Amino acid sequence: MATPQKQAAIAELTDKFRESGAAVLTEYRGLTVAQLKELRNSLRANGTYSVVKNTLTDIAAKEAGVKAFEGQLSGPSAIAFITGDPVEAAKSLRDFAKAHPLLVIKGGYLEGKSLSAEEITKLADLESREVLLAKLAGAMKASISQAAYLFAAPLSKAARTVDALRAKVESEGPSGAAGSQEEQDTTADAAAEATADVAEGGDAS
Repeated sequence: MATPQKQAAIAELTDKFRESGAAVLTEYRGLTVAQLKELRNSLRANGTYSVVKNTLTDIAAKEAGVKAFEGQLSGPSAIAFITGDPVEAAKSLRDFAKAHPLLVIKGGYLEGKSLSAEEITKLADLESREVLLAKLAGAMKASISQAAYLFAAPLSKAARTVDALRAKVESEGPSGAAGSQEEQDTTADAAAEATADVAEGGDAS
């Protein structure tokens, strides 16, 4: 039976797994205390970085329903428990590993899905949530402006075209109930022009 200290450690790790939307398993062999502190600071905004005992972590992962680390818990292990933006956290780990090759990214998971080391690197190449939200907001603003233009400008252009059509018909005068073929063709052409103007969203000036 595990000692109270080990039980408490397992419970703490289990809670971290359950509270994290993502986690990344690393091997930190050879890194100094100062370097580990640097890595923790780089991850602070999006999660925590904890040195863990493999046996206790294996038990905690199973209790939390995490299968991503099965067979990978060996050597000096540390886990980045990510509660913030997983893309930013992945960037921090990738950049630190580039600067300090002794950090080995072994694998992880995101929203329950297992990730390989290569997939974590690809995750780091994505745009962050903040960047995507900014782009979305910009696109929405542009769409609203464009929608307002499309509702206003084509109607104005179509109204001017209809007025011109009416003036032309009135100036030429009546020539029978249905009008001559030439007048009917002129009317059809003008109507087609009005329809095309609406479809193309012509300038309202």
